Amino acid sequence: MNRRNFLGTVSAAAMATAAPRAFAASALKVAVMIPQSGPAGLFGPSAKACAELAAEQLNARGGILGRKVELLFGDAGLAPAEAAQAALRLWKGSGAEAVIGMHDSAVRGALVGLFKAQVPYFYTPVYEGGECSKGTYMNGETPQQQLQPVIPWIAAERKPRKWYLIGNDYIWGRNTNAAAKGYIEQTGASVVGDEYLPFTVDNFDASLARIRSSDADAVLVSLVGGASVGFNKAFASFGLADKALRLGTLIEENTLAGIGLANARNLYSSAGYFANIDTPAAKAFAQAYAQRFGPQAPALNGLAESTYEGLLMLEAVAKKAGSLDVEKMDPACEGASYDGPRGKVTMKARHVEQDVYVADVDDKGFRVVKTFPRVGSGQTCQT
Repeated sequence: MNRRNFLGTVSAAAMATAAPRAFAASALKVAVMIPQSGPAGLFGPSAKACAELAAEQLNARGGILGRKVELLFGDAGLAPAEAAQAALRLWKGSGAEAVIGMHDSAVRGALVGLFKAQVPYFYTPVYEGGECSKGTYMNGETPQQQLQPVIPWIAAERKPRKWYLIGNDYIWGRNTNAAAKGYIEQTGASVVGDEYLPFTVDNFDASLARIRSSDADAVLVSLVGGASVGFNKAFASFGLADKALRLGTLIEENTLAGIGLANARNLYSSAGYFANIDTPAAKAFAQAYAQRFGPQAPALNGLAESTYEGLLMLEAVAKKAGSLDVEKMDPACEGASYDGPRGKVTMKARHVEQDVYVADVDDKGFRVVKTFPRVGSGQTCQT
């Protein structure tokens, strides 16, 4: 699909309900595993809306392989074993033939073990890299994409000399910070602190005292959701916002709303998508979203939008393979591409090459200040 066609489908989606298409085959049921409960449940409504918009647009242009897309939603905000049971019910019980997943890595591990490459599984959010399981396809940003080009850019722009790394104590936080250390040292700066906190942490005084005493002038924040909100608010209240810049790779619109613009001075975020990206495709997507769901629509954000991207990649790989059979989709995924809200996205080594944006924060919210086009994932999975 080229950019002109993408823009055309935005208006076509608005007419989809008025002009239903006739489909030659039975509906294609797609399970969409998103957090509908738990700490990440705040992303559920916007992720559901993005998936619904994608399905409507796909169906307006003939569905996938000539079949109408029917979405089945499951709760991925549960514990991994429970989320796997929810996915099993949609797969075996309801007949889902493909799965879109926007959830944490622990749930991904459970679902990879459940599916065992028997059903195509498109995993869409930011993640730590390293997933190469057969039948599993990653649309999300890796640390190599979000940090490898960005840290040298920040080094040139702001010239930080001492970095402090703080993250949640699990695979994404640790792997993100591990990758960052090498990129930081290549700029000639040093890492003066590295710590990991439980998801339940609600007091950051000790961490902030260590940051202040370290004389760090840059902080990499690899905290998730409420922990990121709490830390960044406390960071500003400690008077550190004017003394050290912050860079986050999971600070999107919902997290920023929780932090508050007044607490976001010298805050940068690196991501494949922001709701206000100034490109025709991104604007068309945001307009279609607003028109479809109205003024009370859940706020657009990169995690939710990734579910939309997952459905676009499902379409692209299935079309190239001419099938939903993993044995045919695995070789076909290499080089599969589409034009969407993030720009041109191409799958290589089961991951995607995509544009990466850096935003700072002004009095209106995120402001994109740098774009790195077509950044590779840094992964080497074999197809």
